[in-house]
Amino acid sequence: MISFADIRCTTAPVRPRQPRVAPHKPRVQPQTAPPALEPPWHVILLDDEVHSFDYVIEMLNVIFGHTLELGKRMANEVNDCGRVIVATVHKELAELRQQQIEEYGPDPRVPECKVSMRATIECSE
Repeated sequence: MISFADIRCTTAPVRPRQPRVAPHKPRVQPQTAPPALEPPWHVILLDDEVHSFDYVIEMLNVIFGHTLELGKRMANEVNDCGRVIVATVHKELAELRQQQIEEYGPDPRVPECKVSMRATIECSE
């Protein structure tokens, strides 16, 4: 019987070959200008003679998270000037906020009020 100790290797150990790989060449990115950023958009609340100050303040808090103090200032401005910028955001969010204002519902404090307030959006530039 032959044991492993009796078996001798007559050839030198074989080293595995290194894989052939192409030399590293960094990728060259084409020089292009970065995409232009879209300008921000204003959400503008329009005045009417039907909704109460409390309604405006509450709506601004619910939709935009504005504080009571900021809501009062904006309610006064919309009353005095006929319009007030309530937010400046990217276009899609401005469209959403406009829709939320117009779907907020009538003022329950004023019986003759049957519709929500109106709003518009304008590019800030």
